[in-house]
Amino acid sequence: MKINSDEFRVQQGETVDLTHRATTSAPLCKSDKHYLARLQKHVLHLSAWQQLLYAANRQAVLLIFQGMDSAGKDGAIQHVMSGVNPQGCQVFSFKHPSEAELQHDFLWRTTRDLPERGRIGIFNRSYYEEVLIVRVHRDILRSEGLPSRSAGVRRDGAGIWQARYRSIVDLEHHLHVNGTRIIKFFLHLSKEEQRKRFIERIDDPLKNWKFGADDIRERKFWPGYMTAYEQCLSATSTIDSPWYVVPADNKNNSRLIVSQIVLETFEAMGLAYPKASAARLRELKAIRSELAT
Repeated sequence: MKINSDEFRVQQGETVDLTHRATTSAPLCKSDKHYLARLQKHVLHLSAWQQLLYAANRQAVLLIFQGMDSAGKDGAIQHVMSGVNPQGCQVFSFKHPSEAELQHDFLWRTTRDLPERGRIGIFNRSYYEEVLIVRVHRDILRSEGLPSRSAGVRRDGAGIWQARYRSIVDLEHHLHVNGTRIIKFFLHLSKEEQRKRFIERIDDPLKNWKFGADDIRERKFWPGYMTAYEQCLSATSTIDSPWYVVPADNKNNSRLIVSQIVLETFEAMGLAYPKASAARLRELKAIRSELAT
């Protein structure tokens, strides 16, 4: 089955209603063997593109993964990027901000870890947490020490989220203009599938270390998170830095969709190996002659 990435893309200006976005999709492969072969093909192509990105050294790629607990962010990163040279790729996970990070603006800690030209950066959660978990848990916002006149410290929080959306869109526009291509994935998991995965983690001795009481507590805020995601996706998906809502109930499907979208992004970047100048060619010819003797 062919993957149509536009089916998952959030168009600029679209009002997102996640109840109208599927968490499941028709199987993309006939069997696990077929899935592995298809994924491996994507992985090999991604590896080739990553080498070209590194050689050209003119652009960077930033992949952002967001989703509820157990949506499959770690697995997607692990499987889709398995063939990429580690020297050309960096993965950063962002948890609750430290005391030092709280002394800076909300974009500071992630900006430090943006990818260099020629490299792929991956954010497992990102600055978007500042309009997601912070919106659901307002006590985090209060701990950020915003100026007393800031809209963000008003009791109703009025104005803070729109202001942060603008800051994020401005940042992503700045990065795009300067050569960083940003692709944002929201792994859209159903609450029922999350319940099943939590039970599997608890029952599996090799996985229950991943599960904690916080996971259950956060599950109680599901409606609040869905509202936060809907408004975030609606406000920050742009032509240059789009969001993709990827059905995540089927892990194999979601990984294939993610890898296909990343491949298409690379294909549209116009990458090419650098051409040697006449002077460089003469230099190489002279070096080769010296080595041949």
